[in-house]
Amino acid sequence: MIDAKRLLDQFLGAGQDEPSPQSRGDRPGDLSQRADEANEGIIGGIGRVLGTAHGYARDNPLLAGGLAGGLASILVASKGGRRLATQALTYGGAAAIGALAYKAYRDYQAGQRQTEKLARSDGARETVPLLPPPPDSPFAIANAPQGENVFALELISAMISASKADGHIDDQERAKILGRCSEAGLDSEATSFVAKELAEPLNVERIVKAARTKEEAVELYAASLLAIVPDQAAERAYLDLLAARLGLEPELAKTIEQTVASAQS
Repeated sequence: MIDAKRLLDQFLGAGQDEPSPQSRGDRPGDLSQRADEANEGIIGGIGRVLGTAHGYARDNPLLAGGLAGGLASILVASKGGRRLATQALTYGGAAAIGALAYKAYRDYQAGQRQTEKLARSDGARETVPLLPPPPDSPFAIANAPQGENVFALELISAMISASKADGHIDDQERAKILGRCSEAGLDSEATSFVAKELAEPLNVERIVKAARTKEEAVELYAASLLAIVPDQAAERAYLDLLAARLGLEPELAKTIEQTVASAQS
């Protein structure tokens, strides 16, 4: 069976560069304390935090980047897209997508409930920090109704599908991605899955059917945004169609796009 979470990590470049807490000399509990501090001190939004140095990335590893060395970086770079920031996604690719979706949905719900109470004195809207979804959250991949392995593969399919919105993935891109699969030590089953997805014709309905819940719809849309350039006509049309077919409200889709964009560079 394909280790889908590992494959998703490879797609996003997760865990490739960041040293472990032990190698940094962190004491037990340091990361949880840092997460608590992030909740209190990074409310200003992830965009400002991502503009700071490595120290902030260590304080909240989900603010650290991926795609830098991931398989998806080949697609993103070739299409002029933006990558997630420069450090590794130390919590893994599935957790990162879950965190982006979880944050976007909470921001959207908060905005729907009390827009006026989320405004600062300067008029900017307050947002929640980017943190992993709670273990019991529908945004946690372990709680996917179809099983976490299946849903992780569906997230990868969504990314590859989005990258085809401009009409195709060329032979050079395909060869680079499959070559990177080999370099990463992925087994033949995982590599065959990627090759098959790359060769499949664009079919947005297949991605839509993967969404068993509203939360999964948000995650699939967030994953798609990681492999697409939404300011191009063909890509914009694909995203609009995908959001509509996933049943995402226009304001929710916009919030997801803003959340992903603020985590990219």
